[in-house]
Amino acid sequence: MPQDLLAHSGHIAQVQGLLVGHHTLSTRPTGCTVVLCPQGATAGVDVRGAAPGTRETDLLHPSHLVQQVHGITLAGGSAWGLDAASGAARWLEEQGAGLDVGVARIPLVPAAVLFDLGLGDARVRPDAAAGYAACQAASTQRPAEGSVGAGAGALVGKIFGPERAMKGGMGTASFTVDGVTVGAIIACNAVGDVYHPRTGALLAGCRTDDGRQPLGARDALLGGMAARPLLAGSNTTIGVIATDMALTKAQAQRLATVGHDGLARSINPVHTMSDGDTLFALGTGQAPKALDLMTLFTLAAEAVAIATARAVLLARALPVAGQTPAPSWADMPPCL
Repeated sequence: MPQDLLAHSGHIAQVQGLLVGHHTLSTRPTGCTVVLCPQGATAGVDVRGAAPGTRETDLLHPSHLVQQVHGITLAGGSAWGLDAASGAARWLEEQGAGLDVGVARIPLVPAAVLFDLGLGDARVRPDAAAGYAACQAASTQRPAEGSVGAGAGALVGKIFGPERAMKGGMGTASFTVDGVTVGAIIACNAVGDVYHPRTGALLAGCRTDDGRQPLGARDALLGGMAARPLLAGSNTTIGVIATDMALTKAQAQRLATVGHDGLARSINPVHTMSDGDTLFALGTGQAPKALDLMTLFTLAAEAVAIATARAVLLARALPVAGQTPAPSWADMPPCL
């Protein structure tokens, strides 16, 4: 039993300067998640999957003009879900947050989406109203985890077909060292399986033919079992890493890059041609101290790894009209 992961008490909203909120559309299910920094935060991004769905990622390049953003939006609904960021921008504008361009303040809200359209009615997806509602719900309290927000419709382990998948979801984790907090929030919708990042135990993923237990896609592939053809972009793990330490844009980009090490510890295979894996990084600069970058990056990768595992451990099967719901970790016998 992964009790060490379930007992982890850290979460991304412990990072000073952040508000985190979800909005879930239970009728499909799908939803969106916002990580807000109304006072501004230095940001970076690293896209490792081959089929991403993103908004405003180019402005995060270290050589580009804009130095801070005001929030990040994660959403289901594939490309349609990018509209949720418009609702987040409207909410931030009402709070007076944004880049001052003289005649107005423009909130900068990069976003990434995952594909969950195979569950229920694909016409139900996060829109600007959903993004606004997620902002209204945002706080410094521990964010809900599991089958909520951007992870509500997430599945994992689709290598041999979506009918053999298990439930994915949202997870969060954080660590604090010498007054500096590093946290992550992850929506896991991976094509691969999810493992315990420290013990290597299989937690969730592709199931056997009878559907009664996880198969272990890595070993099946090594044994010569052929993967099923998958629609590009129909899987993706997206998330945000944040710290209250001050960062340059180059450091924020590197923080996003090393965060993918955490994904690789918990997901196998990862960063495939069918995934759009994308991680954002934020530095709010509100901590009174600073850590050396080796420590900062180590904490970030570990937070991502634990948040990814918690996303499947805390997910629960949700009813979908006309479909058999994918089982969750809680529904399956433990894997040894």
